Amino acid sequence: MFIQLIFWICLGALVHSYVAYPFFLHLIILLKGKKQFNAYSQTDPLPNISLLMAAYNEEAVIEKKIRSIFNTNYPKNQIEVLIGSDNSDDSTNYLLKQLSKEFPQLHITLFDKRHGKISIINQLSDWAKGDIIFITDANVLLQENTLFEAIKFFADSEIGLVDTHMKNYGQKKDGISFQETSYISREVYIKQLESRAFGTMIGPFGGCYAIRKELFTKVPSNFTVDDFFICMNVLNQKKKTINNLNAVVYEDVSNSLSIEFKRKIRIAIGNFQNLKYFKNMLRNPFSAIGFSFFSHKVLRWLGPFFILGTFITNLLLINHSAFYGWLFIAQLFLTFSPIADFILKKFGLHIVLLRFATHFYTMNLSLLIGFIKSIKGVKSNVWRPTKRFQE
Repeated sequence: MFIQLIFWICLGALVHSYVAYPFFLHLIILLKGKKQFNAYSQTDPLPNISLLMAAYNEEAVIEKKIRSIFNTNYPKNQIEVLIGSDNSDDSTNYLLKQLSKEFPQLHITLFDKRHGKISIINQLSDWAKGDIIFITDANVLLQENTLFEAIKFFADSEIGLVDTHMKNYGQKKDGISFQETSYISREVYIKQLESRAFGTMIGPFGGCYAIRKELFTKVPSNFTVDDFFICMNVLNQKKKTINNLNAVVYEDVSNSLSIEFKRKIRIAIGNFQNLKYFKNMLRNPFSAIGFSFFSHKVLRWLGPFFILGTFITNLLLINHSAFYGWLFIAQLFLTFSPIADFILKKFGLHIVLLRFATHFYTMNLSLLIGFIKSIKGVKSNVWRPTKRFQE
């Protein structure tokens, strides 16, 4: 009986985080209606904004990024762009110097040693003059109305942080880009539901989001994930965090399994650092924040342990009934499908469903490794950005 209980708890945790939680959010929206917020119109006086960006060897994308900012319809005299080049040794610094001649609102700082993204953003935040701070990455491109749509709901004093709507390009059938795009789209969907139900979006996509300057909290120097820390501190200050699907940005999607695996390990380390830091926000799991944090993130981060628990208890229950026997066969198929996917890929065969299993198990393996590394401790947050435009 005890083993069955553990099995159903583990399986239930996985089902809740990936399937049931969005359903509950839908139900809450239907019962109480979606949150409504005040918004600026384009004829209203708009806040001054500061875009902060750390750049390390971004010669492939930096000019497109800067031009995408100044090609928006936001008033140019109300924009400042602060970029810290993190001891780049390619042509990033040269390009930034040339662009600063063309755009006087662009202010660059060239660091002569590596600091890491978080340290640079912390420093740039001290110099920002805007009422609203955007934190953005070099490879994330803006549309004409992105900046306005991202600040629109700051007309409402309840709003503390607004995430943009990340869309991906560059999908290829020979890697994981299609599966990664599907995962990101699913996350956007869940974050939109959180926004509409409670105004408790749990963590923006770090590529481009906006926050009131007075709510910005500097990130600890050894943390490997900054966006989640900043977002949770906004919620801690009793303000709402939402995303706006009309504030569209574009990013090239990761296609290499090995590169994405390393990136997800780094993110996983940061996840568990944040879990330890914000564990007190789980004291009331029936509050909007507690429910969202626990359902969307904590259960997801603990997924590797639930997968292992489901597998081991299912193995012990094989002889209990035919149901558990068939369920274990299904688990075996899913567990070994990444190996089949790897073998088929060697022969140029790419089966979408098998690749989804590979993506899922790889993501959970990275969480497990990240958990172990976080226990060992992290001394530095300096890391190399993910390769742009992966083959």
